[in-house]
Amino acid sequence: MERRRRLILAIFVAFLFALSSARELKVKHRPKDINNLPIYNHTLATILVEYASAVYMSDLSELFTWTCSRCDDLTEGFEIIELIVDIQHCLQAFVGVAKNLNAVVIAFRGTQEHSIQNWVEDLFWKQLDLNYPGMPDAMVHHGFYNAYHNTTVRPGILNAVKRAQDYYGDLDIIVTGHSMGGAMAAFCGLDLTVNHKAKNVMVMTFGQPRIGNAAFASYYSQLVPNTIRVTNDHDMVPHLPPYYSYFPQKTYHHFPREVWLYNIGLGSLVYRVEKVCDVTGEDPTCSRSVSGTSISDHLNYYGVELMGETWRSCGIVMDPLVKEYGKTDLKGNFALSKEPAMPILKLKTEANDGGSRV
Repeated sequence: MERRRRLILAIFVAFLFALSSARELKVKHRPKDINNLPIYNHTLATILVEYASAVYMSDLSELFTWTCSRCDDLTEGFEIIELIVDIQHCLQAFVGVAKNLNAVVIAFRGTQEHSIQNWVEDLFWKQLDLNYPGMPDAMVHHGFYNAYHNTTVRPGILNAVKRAQDYYGDLDIIVTGHSMGGAMAAFCGLDLTVNHKAKNVMVMTFGQPRIGNAAFASYYSQLVPNTIRVTNDHDMVPHLPPYYSYFPQKTYHHFPREVWLYNIGLGSLVYRVEKVCDVTGEDPTCSRSVSGTSISDHLNYYGVELMGETWRSCGIVMDPLVKEYGKTDLKGNFALSKEPAMPILKLKTEANDGGSRV
């Protein structure tokens, strides 16, 4: 049954891809915008993908103390200031300071409540149904918009960014996330820039779905020009929700700039290519040149695993001592918070050493 569902899904994606070969609606750029498009930095991408992976961890004690199995290598020494868990909506994000980047880093977790398979299938039927404030004709995906704007995640992030910059000074802000976490990261970067007048905001996402129409993509590319969307080979999620070229004003449309990772060659002579795509957001020679039928390509970028320990559960593990840093609301949503540069207790991070499952 599972194989049959996957085959039907793959055929449906290929069918939609074939329909998308008609007239294109280009994202508009002013001449000066072309020179301001971000320069892709491979080293930075390999660092940020590790943050996008770490935010999936369910052991909050290890994540908060930055001692988890994904909290080393290129992100070693990162200082978490705020870890936000919205139990009600199964969302997770953190804010901290990466001194090697001289930046505040914000990371959003991707989908976790249901399997990737079910979540992807749901995205076929989503419609543009929300006008974006202050952007005439711009429409966005209702679910992604609400996940950032109408949950406990946004106020926790904004407060933490302010505390970090009050202590460390006017640091750059880098926002990242994978899958749905990438969609939330994009809305966060826009929010920080437009509503909070933040300077030097960069957004880099991995396997991000489309989140708005062409009008939204045009506004976004002008307001948050330092944005990179990394896509991987046949990853199916960047193809969703579907792009319909025959409904140019209403269809979902990616914003620039895409960097597409893919392999060329045969047998043992296979090379990894990192292609910087054009300024339209829908470069037909990048990920749109292939069918988006792979879940495995969605779950691994630059050799880094991007998923939780379980696909179907929002369960978390937390040492009782970590409650000293916690704040919980009436709906059970909570945040672990500390002041910048404040040392934290060494916690027992093994569940069988006193940890509890929430």
